Amino acid sequence: MNEIGAGLRPAAVPDLESIRAQFPILGRPMQGKPLIYLDSAASAQKPRRVVEELRRFYYEDYANIHRGIYELSQRASERHDRSRRRVQAFLGARDWREIVFTRNATEAINLVAYSFLRPMLEPGDEILLTEMEHHANIVPWQLVAAERGAKVVAAPITPEGELDLAQLRARITSRTRMIAVSWVSNVLGTVNPVEEVVDLARRAGVPVLIDAAQAVQHLPVRAAELGCDFLVFSAHKLYGPSGVGVLYGRAERLERMPPWQGGGDMIERVSFEGTTFNDIPFRFEAGTPDIAGICALPEALDFVEEVGLQAIHDHERQLLAAAEEGLRRIPGVHILGRPRRRASVLAFTVDGAHPQDIGMMLDLEGIAIRTGHHCAMPLHARLGLAASARMSVAVYNTREEIETFCAALERIAALVRGSGTEP
Repeated sequence: MNEIGAGLRPAAVPDLESIRAQFPILGRPMQGKPLIYLDSAASAQKPRRVVEELRRFYYEDYANIHRGIYELSQRASERHDRSRRRVQAFLGARDWREIVFTRNATEAINLVAYSFLRPMLEPGDEILLTEMEHHANIVPWQLVAAERGAKVVAAPITPEGELDLAQLRARITSRTRMIAVSWVSNVLGTVNPVEEVVDLARRAGVPVLIDAAQAVQHLPVRAAELGCDFLVFSAHKLYGPSGVGVLYGRAERLERMPPWQGGGDMIERVSFEGTTFNDIPFRFEAGTPDIAGICALPEALDFVEEVGLQAIHDHERQLLAAAEEGLRRIPGVHILGRPRRRASVLAFTVDGAHPQDIGMMLDLEGIAIRTGHHCAMPLHARLGLAASARMSVAVYNTREEIETFCAALERIAALVRGSGTEP
């Protein structure tokens, strides 16, 4: 059985009936059959409390923030500021000023690439990534590297789908200016040893960014204790609203960074002769944000903590083990990777069938999975594949859903074998 995280103790199994009742969409039929949603790694469904808070905020508290002296604006601003402190507590940050709101994890990485790294890059410098990164943790670095004459270097993975830590260490040189690593692979589910990665980076004096988009909903995150310079995640994968992301950055890093975008709320004083900028984190939050989404995010964090990350971990581990066991019994089905620590995700192929056809046939059974390259084309190329199918579990999934999924996939694989052609 694959472990997700270290330092967690067994917890009580969540009350699934009560949890599922908080997600009305799970009761909606698809293709005339009960919806089995196995695509939470792409975006998690939202509990009723998040949706109701969005509705309540728009009905009762909405106004623009940090601009108006009237009561409604002050109330909205206070709610927004409390959300920042709630995220600070959730991530274990030392200072509320270390929390920057963005649209998503992708924008957070771009902010670091352009505001922090770009000014210091020189020709010949290197940015160290891994072969398992999401495109969002590749392309921004490539863009600033191309502009400045630097290059992106990727540390390889092992045949089991784990980060080769020795090779990562060997690729840290005097020209390395940044290390950016995903905590959990969105394809293999591999849980990377980010504590060791951060330790290597700090010993070499190299800043490090952790992409935690696939981690915060499964693992406890204590950013200050981890010691990373930056950490990013998206609210929509954490049962929260879409359009909201978070950048954690150590205050001493953020204070030295220039603004990335210009506009309202990020300025101190503007004149045609020049502009001075606001303090952190506001200098990185130009324009009107998704105020309602930010104010609803604490409801998602409360949901996760009330269920308990330990209980979520144990439940998802059992589901993942059942899915892995079921898939390995099906002839012609191949799971990508065998990492010792895996979280929430299983990507697979079926002999003789294109992943898109597998996804379409499962959809006829009311089962939602992901197909394609999952925004990880370099990883698929490393594995000799153009695409794969991917199922991912969340706290609201059940053992019965996993059994139904495995049975449906077994029928599809048998159909493919019997026909001798792609479905």
